[in-house]
Amino acid sequence: MLFLDVDGPLIPLGGKPPKDPEGRAVKVDATGTWDGTSNPLLSRLDPTHGNRLTTLGCELVWATTWMADANEEVAPRIGLPELPVVDWPEDEAPLTPGLHWKTRVLVAWAAGRPFVWVDDEISDADRAWVTANHPGRALLHRVDPRAGLCDADFAAIARWLAEHA
Repeated sequence: MLFLDVDGPLIPLGGKPPKDPEGRAVKVDATGTWDGTSNPLLSRLDPTHGNRLTTLGCELVWATTWMADANEEVAPRIGLPELPVVDWPEDEAPLTPGLHWKTRVLVAWAAGRPFVWVDDEISDADRAWVTANHPGRALLHRVDPRAGLCDADFAAIARWLAEHA
């Protein structure tokens, strides 16, 4: 199973401004309308990522605050089918300092199964907590949010999956 965040891994948060399909810079008007696109950052999606993620051979699961919108807005733009979505609880348990708010929920969702978590906010505290509280194997892979998923990230994930298949 591969838990996938959107902002940072799939939508890089740094770099050049978004472009339209013809390569022109896209502009926002005074009302915040983004040239007919529901979210201005969607133009930063790499349309090849869907195929690259699919060929990893994992069950893909959205682990993002985009929730079901990831299936409507992101998946079609990168060539993914509709994916399961992690539902974040309304009544959060008290947060542990240094631990990402997603960590406990993802471990519960995995229910002991091996998983990969791709996010731009993973820390050593998350890795330590997962090691201590998850009986299965897990790779918590942090992506540079300025660049998003790149060749080195896909290679690291594929290598881990091959070693733990």
